[in-house]
Amino acid sequence: MSSAVDIPEPETVLRALGADDDILSAFVTALADAPPGTVAGRVGRVDRGRFQLLSTAGGIPVTTSGVSAVCVGDWCTATPTPDRGVDSYALGDVLPRRTALVRQSSGSRVESQALAANMDIVMVVVPLDRPISRRQIERFLALAWDSGAQPVLVLTKVDLVDQGTVTGAVAEIAAVSGDLSVLLVSVVTGSGMSEVGALVSAGHTVALLGTSGSGKSSLVNALMGSDVVQTGEVRQADSKGRHTTTWRELVVVPTGGALIDTPGLRELGMWVDEEGIDAAFTDITDLAGQCRFNDCAHLSEPGCAVLAAIAAGELAADRLESYRKLLGEAAFAAEKNDYRLAKEAQKLGKQRILEGRRKSRP
Repeated sequence: MSSAVDIPEPETVLRALGADDDILSAFVTALADAPPGTVAGRVGRVDRGRFQLLSTAGGIPVTTSGVSAVCVGDWCTATPTPDRGVDSYALGDVLPRRTALVRQSSGSRVESQALAANMDIVMVVVPLDRPISRRQIERFLALAWDSGAQPVLVLTKVDLVDQGTVTGAVAEIAAVSGDLSVLLVSVVTGSGMSEVGALVSAGHTVALLGTSGSGKSSLVNALMGSDVVQTGEVRQADSKGRHTTTWRELVVVPTGGALIDTPGLRELGMWVDEEGIDAAFTDITDLAGQCRFNDCAHLSEPGCAVLAAIAAGELAADRLESYRKLLGEAAFAAEKNDYRLAKEAQKLGKQRILEGRRKSRP
């Protein structure tokens, strides 16, 4: 196979995983001075203490220590470590991420958690067999926009609802989707699957984002043509249930392209820049550009175009409230993280001082 870039590893494997000429060139540099036996590949799954690398040498486990430095979708190299056993590898170089889905980690510790990396499209998956939550969709869209990838809304389980429900859901989502593509899909009847499949094309990576039971894994299985991802039962009474996908995983579809399935998110702490939230609320930011004052807070200022639109019924008041809430959460997370980092630096400084005193004792 001819190539614009010549690398010492099978190019077809890396291209099948989504690599382009730039990534192949980066691997040439990374492998130039690497130890013998070093392989290039893409992270397919991350587990505690190790991750699976889909590489030019096949799928190999790579040992890590502590919190892994990679997430699903990362491009990296792995180096053999024969002293740790046969077919044992350690993480080498990680290529810079082009895009990344990052949220605030669950729990009390305020820090970021990368869900997926180097995707071109983020499909926000919304099931139609339960009430539509605009506030939840706004959060997912803000996260998707902040990743640097292109968001697409996919409404699933069309076969489980009547046309009136579909029409109402589309109208409800139109208030938050802006100019985004909205696809109506059923993996049971196959309706809309050709449009979804067209987005998962060779050389492109698509990440799926949504709540438990939204149909993400069923979409992956339908595109793969087999049950490669387990799906859980969801109670019909309340649309709840235990979803069996508890990790993030990358698979390559037979027709080309890569998919990253993520576990259903019960909570979504904001870890985004203001630009990501602004991109999800262009109806407000476009109006803000028309306000009399550049620093208008849209509270009670004279000449506020946002408040005027609300008064005229052109913008929902709860839309502005949601925008403010997300900005506040993102600012609070950033402030808490700065405080945490400062405290950790202070703790480290004290430890170094104590170690220095111990060494200086006679």
